[in-house]
Amino acid sequence: MIRTTRFAVSASAFALLFAVKVLAQAPPAAEPPKAPEPDYTLTGNFGIYSQYIFRGLTQTDTKPAFQGGFDYANKNGLYIGTWGSNISWLSDSGLCAHGCSLEWDVYGGWKYAFNDDWGIDLGVYFYGYPGKYVSGATNPDTTELYVAGSWKWVSLKYSYSVDHTFGVPNQGWYLDLTANYPITDAWTFNAHVGRQEYLGSQNSVSNSVLNYTDWKLGLTYAFSGWNVGGYWTDTNTNASVYTISGKNIGKSTGTAFIQKTF
Repeated sequence: MIRTTRFAVSASAFALLFAVKVLAQAPPAAEPPKAPEPDYTLTGNFGIYSQYIFRGLTQTDTKPAFQGGFDYANKNGLYIGTWGSNISWLSDSGLCAHGCSLEWDVYGGWKYAFNDDWGIDLGVYFYGYPGKYVSGATNPDTTELYVAGSWKWVSLKYSYSVDHTFGVPNQGWYLDLTANYPITDAWTFNAHVGRQEYLGSQNSVSNSVLNYTDWKLGLTYAFSGWNVGGYWTDTNTNASVYTISGKNIGKSTGTAFIQKTF
Protein backbone atom coordinates (compact mmCIF):
# COMPACT_ATOMS: atom_id res chain seq x y z
CA MET A 1 0.00 0.00 0.00
CA ILE A 2 2.76 2.39 0.85
CA ARG A 3 4.66 1.70 -2.38
CA THR A 4 1.48 2.06 -4.42
CA THR A 5 0.64 5.40 -2.82
CA ARG A 6 4.10 6.75 -3.41
CA PHE A 7 3.97 5.69 -7.02
CA ALA A 8 0.60 7.34 -7.52
CA VAL A 9 1.82 10.61 -6.02
CA SER A 10 4.98 10.56 -8.12
CA ALA A 11 2.99 9.90 -11.28
CA SER A 12 0.64 12.78 -10.53
CA ALA A 13 3.53 15.16 -9.89
CA PHE A 14 5.22 14.09 -13.13
CA ALA A 15 2.04 14.69 -15.09
CA LEU A 16 1.66 18.14 -13.56
CA LEU A 17 5.26 19.11 -14.35
CA PHE A 18 4.88 17.83 -17.92
CA ALA A 19 1.73 19.89 -18.42
CA VAL A 20 3.41 23.02 -17.08
CA LYS A 21 6.40 22.50 -19.39
CA VAL A 22 4.17 22.02 -22.43
CA LEU A 23 2.20 25.16 -21.63
CA ALA A 24 5.40 27.15 -21.14
CA GLN A 25 6.68 26.07 -24.56
CA ALA A 26 3.39 26.72 -26.33
CA PRO A 27 3.41 29.76 -28.68
CA PRO A 28 1.67 32.89 -27.34
CA ALA A 29 -1.88 33.55 -28.42
CA ALA A 30 -2.08 35.61 -31.60
CA GLU A 31 -2.96 39.28 -31.12
CA PRO A 32 -6.24 40.39 -32.66
CA PRO A 33 -5.75 42.09 -36.04
CA LYS A 34 -5.51 45.88 -35.97
CA ALA A 35 -8.43 47.84 -37.30
CA PRO A 36 -7.77 49.07 -40.86
CA GLU A 37 -6.81 52.71 -41.27
CA PRO A 38 -9.88 54.75 -42.24
CA ASP A 39 -9.91 56.26 -45.71
CA TYR A 40 -10.51 59.71 -44.22
CA THR A 41 -11.21 61.58 -41.00
CA LEU A 42 -13.59 64.46 -40.37
CA THR A 43 -13.14 66.47 -37.18
CA GLY A 44 -14.47 69.70 -35.72
CA ASN A 45 -13.41 72.09 -33.01
CA PHE A 46 -14.88 74.94 -31.01
CA GLY A 47 -13.25 77.19 -28.45
CA ILE A 48 -13.86 80.16 -26.20
CA TYR A 49 -10.87 82.47 -25.70
CA SER A 50 -10.44 85.49 -23.47
CA GLN A 51 -9.13 87.22 -26.61
CA TYR A 52 -7.95 86.29 -30.13
CA ILE A 53 -4.19 86.59 -30.59
CA PHE A 54 -2.76 86.17 -34.11
CA ARG A 55 0.99 86.37 -34.60
CA GLY A 56 1.29 88.26 -31.34
CA LEU A 57 -1.38 90.86 -32.14
CA THR A 58 -4.80 91.03 -30.48
CA GLN A 59 -7.56 90.80 -33.07
CA THR A 60 -10.41 91.54 -30.65
CA ASP A 61 -9.09 94.50 -28.61
CA THR A 62 -8.49 92.09 -25.66
CA LYS A 63 -12.19 91.07 -25.72
CA PRO A 64 -13.45 87.43 -25.83
CA ALA A 65 -13.39 85.40 -29.04
CA PHE A 66 -15.54 82.47 -30.13
CA GLN A 67 -13.78 80.23 -32.63
CA GLY A 68 -14.46 77.01 -34.48
CA GLY A 69 -13.77 74.99 -37.59
CA PHE A 70 -13.89 71.69 -39.47
CA ASP A 71 -11.11 69.58 -40.99
CA TYR A 72 -11.14 66.77 -43.55
CA ALA A 73 -8.06 64.59 -44.14
CA ASN A 74 -7.59 61.42 -46.17
CA LYS A 75 -5.03 58.70 -45.55
CA ASN A 76 -2.90 59.86 -48.49
CA GLY A 77 -2.07 63.07 -46.64
CA LEU A 78 -4.37 65.49 -48.47
CA TYR A 79 -6.45 67.78 -46.26
CA ILE A 80 -8.81 70.74 -46.41
CA GLY A 81 -10.45 72.79 -43.70
CA THR A 82 -12.23 75.96 -42.68
CA TRP A 83 -12.09 78.05 -39.51
CA GLY A 84 -13.69 81.22 -38.19
CA SER A 85 -13.54 83.76 -35.37
CA ASN A 86 -15.02 87.08 -34.41
CA ILE A 87 -12.64 90.05 -34.75
CA SER A 88 -12.71 93.81 -34.18
CA TRP A 89 -9.36 95.17 -35.41
CA LEU A 90 -10.68 96.26 -38.81
CA SER A 91 -13.53 98.28 -37.31
CA ASP A 92 -11.27 99.62 -34.55
CA SER A 93 -8.76 100.85 -37.15
CA GLY A 94 -11.39 102.75 -39.17
CA LEU A 95 -10.78 100.70 -42.34
CA CYS A 96 -14.26 99.17 -42.30
CA ALA A 97 -17.44 100.90 -43.45
CA HIS A 98 -19.78 97.99 -42.69
CA GLY A 99 -19.42 94.46 -41.30
CA CYS A 100 -15.81 93.27 -40.92
CA SER A 101 -16.50 91.52 -37.61
CA LEU A 102 -15.65 88.03 -38.89
CA GLU A 103 -12.50 86.24 -40.00
CA TRP A 104 -13.34 83.24 -42.16
CA ASP A 105 -10.43 81.11 -43.35
CA VAL A 106 -10.14 78.27 -45.86
CA TYR A 107 -7.03 76.13 -46.28
CA GLY A 108 -5.76 72.93 -47.83
CA GLY A 109 -2.58 71.02 -48.42
CA TRP A 110 -0.64 67.80 -48.18
CA LYS A 111 1.17 66.22 -45.24
CA TYR A 112 3.68 63.39 -45.35
CA ALA A 113 5.36 61.53 -42.48
CA PHE A 114 8.78 60.08 -43.31
CA ASN A 115 8.72 58.12 -40.03
CA ASP A 116 7.46 58.56 -36.47
CA ASP A 117 9.67 61.63 -35.96
CA TRP A 118 9.98 63.58 -39.23
CA GLY A 119 7.25 65.10 -41.39
CA ILE A 120 6.53 67.76 -44.02
CA ASP A 121 3.49 69.93 -44.76
CA LEU A 122 2.78 71.94 -47.95
CA GLY A 123 -0.31 74.05 -48.48
CA VAL A 124 -2.21 77.25 -49.14
CA TYR A 125 -4.14 79.34 -46.58
CA PHE A 126 -6.74 82.02 -47.33
CA TYR A 127 -7.65 84.57 -44.65
CA GLY A 128 -11.02 86.12 -45.46
CA TYR A 129 -12.48 89.27 -43.90
CA PRO A 130 -15.96 89.83 -45.37
CA GLY A 131 -17.26 93.39 -45.20
CA LYS A 132 -17.36 96.77 -46.92
CA TYR A 133 -14.25 98.91 -46.64
CA VAL A 134 -13.71 102.65 -46.83
CA SER A 135 -12.57 104.17 -50.11
CA GLY A 136 -8.84 103.81 -50.68
CA ALA A 137 -8.35 100.99 -48.17
CA THR A 138 -6.58 97.82 -49.30
CA ASN A 139 -8.74 94.75 -48.87
CA PRO A 140 -7.22 92.74 -46.01
CA ASP A 141 -8.03 89.33 -47.56
CA THR A 142 -4.72 87.46 -47.70
CA THR A 143 -3.56 84.28 -49.44
CA GLU A 144 -0.40 82.57 -48.21
CA LEU A 145 1.56 79.61 -49.52
CA TYR A 146 3.40 77.68 -46.84
CA VAL A 147 5.91 74.91 -46.28
CA ALA A 148 6.59 73.33 -42.90
CA GLY A 149 8.83 70.66 -41.47
CA SER A 150 8.38 68.88 -38.16
CA TRP A 151 10.51 66.77 -35.84
CA LYS A 152 8.69 65.11 -32.95
CA TRP A 153 7.24 68.07 -31.00
CA VAL A 154 9.03 70.88 -32.89
CA SER A 155 7.93 72.51 -36.18
CA LEU A 156 9.30 75.22 -38.46
CA LYS A 157 6.91 76.87 -40.93
CA TYR A 158 7.45 79.51 -43.62
CA SER A 159 4.44 81.37 -45.09
CA TYR A 160 4.56 83.77 -48.05
CA SER A 161 1.68 86.01 -49.13
CA VAL A 162 1.16 85.99 -52.88
CA ASP A 163 -0.46 89.44 -53.10
CA HIS A 164 -1.25 92.03 -50.42
CA THR A 165 -0.78 91.17 -46.75
CA PHE A 166 -3.52 91.89 -44.18
CA GLY A 167 -4.27 95.32 -45.61
CA VAL A 168 -0.71 96.18 -46.68
CA PRO A 169 -0.61 96.42 -50.51
CA ASN A 170 2.54 94.31 -50.89
CA GLN A 171 3.78 90.78 -50.29
CA GLY A 172 5.14 89.60 -46.97
CA TRP A 173 6.32 86.52 -45.14
CA TYR A 174 6.13 84.93 -41.71
CA LEU A 175 8.51 82.44 -40.08
CA ASP A 176 7.07 80.34 -37.25
CA LEU A 177 9.10 78.16 -34.87
CA THR A 178 6.83 76.25 -32.48
CA ALA A 179 7.41 73.60 -29.82
CA ASN A 180 4.67 71.65 -28.04
CA TYR A 181 6.50 69.52 -25.49
CA PRO A 182 4.47 66.76 -23.75
CA ILE A 183 5.28 67.00 -20.04
CA THR A 184 2.83 64.19 -19.21
CA ASP A 185 -0.02 62.49 -21.07
CA ALA A 186 -2.24 65.42 -20.08
CA TRP A 187 0.05 68.46 -19.78
CA THR A 188 1.83 70.15 -22.71
CA PHE A 189 4.30 73.02 -22.59
CA ASN A 190 3.81 75.43 -25.52
CA ALA A 191 6.51 77.76 -26.85
CA HIS A 192 6.67 79.84 -30.03
CA VAL A 193 8.71 82.56 -31.69
CA GLY A 194 7.78 84.16 -35.02
CA ARG A 195 8.99 86.84 -37.40
CA GLN A 196 6.65 88.90 -39.62
CA GLU A 197 8.15 90.97 -42.45
CA TYR A 198 6.47 93.14 -45.09
CA LEU A 199 8.07 93.76 -48.47
CA GLY A 200 7.95 96.86 -50.68
CA SER A 201 6.99 100.40 -49.72
CA GLN A 202 4.06 102.83 -49.60
CA ASN A 203 4.39 106.49 -50.56
CA SER A 204 8.20 106.15 -50.62
CA VAL A 205 8.19 104.77 -47.06
CA SER A 206 9.56 101.25 -46.59
CA ASN A 207 7.13 98.70 -45.21
CA SER A 208 9.95 97.45 -42.99
CA VAL A 209 8.61 99.81 -40.31
CA LEU A 210 5.85 97.21 -39.88
CA ASN A 211 8.25 94.30 -39.29
CA TYR A 212 8.29 92.68 -35.86
CA THR A 213 9.06 89.55 -33.83
CA ASP A 214 6.57 87.83 -31.52
CA TRP A 215 6.83 85.06 -28.93
CA LYS A 216 4.54 82.94 -26.77
CA LEU A 217 4.81 80.68 -23.70
CA GLY A 218 1.94 78.61 -22.36
CA LEU A 219 0.54 75.42 -20.86
CA THR A 220 -2.31 73.19 -22.10
CA TYR A 221 -4.18 70.51 -20.15
CA ALA A 222 -6.05 67.86 -22.19
CA PHE A 223 -8.87 65.62 -20.98
CA SER A 224 -11.69 63.72 -22.77
CA GLY A 225 -11.34 65.71 -25.99
CA TRP A 226 -11.14 69.05 -24.16
CA ASN A 227 -8.17 71.42 -23.98
CA VAL A 228 -7.87 74.05 -21.26
CA GLY A 229 -4.94 76.39 -20.93
CA GLY A 230 -3.36 79.77 -21.09
CA TYR A 231 -0.41 81.56 -22.63
CA TRP A 232 1.53 84.80 -22.48
CA THR A 233 2.45 86.67 -25.67
CA ASP A 234 4.61 89.67 -26.49
CA THR A 235 6.09 91.46 -29.51
CA ASN A 236 8.61 94.16 -30.36
CA THR A 237 6.18 96.04 -32.60
CA ASN A 238 6.66 99.73 -33.31
CA ALA A 239 3.92 101.27 -31.16
CA SER A 240 3.60 104.26 -33.50
CA VAL A 241 2.24 102.02 -36.29
CA TYR A 242 0.54 99.29 -34.25
CA THR A 243 -1.59 101.51 -32.02
CA ILE A 244 -5.34 101.29 -32.74
CA SER A 245 -7.86 103.35 -30.79
CA GLY A 246 -5.10 104.38 -28.41
CA LYS A 247 -3.93 100.80 -27.69
CA ASN A 248 -0.81 98.98 -28.86
CA ILE A 249 -2.25 95.74 -30.25
CA GLY A 250 1.15 94.05 -29.94
CA LYS A 251 1.78 94.67 -26.24
CA SER A 252 2.44 91.82 -23.80
CA THR A 253 -0.75 90.12 -22.66
CA GLY A 254 -2.18 86.89 -21.27
CA THR A 255 -4.89 84.70 -22.78
CA ALA A 256 -6.96 81.86 -21.31
CA PHE A 257 -9.05 79.37 -23.29
CA ILE A 258 -11.17 76.24 -23.30
CA GLN A 259 -11.51 74.24 -26.52
CA LYS A 260 -13.27 71.05 -27.58
CA THR A 261 -12.38 68.73 -30.48
CA PHE A 262 -15.05 66.36 -31.77
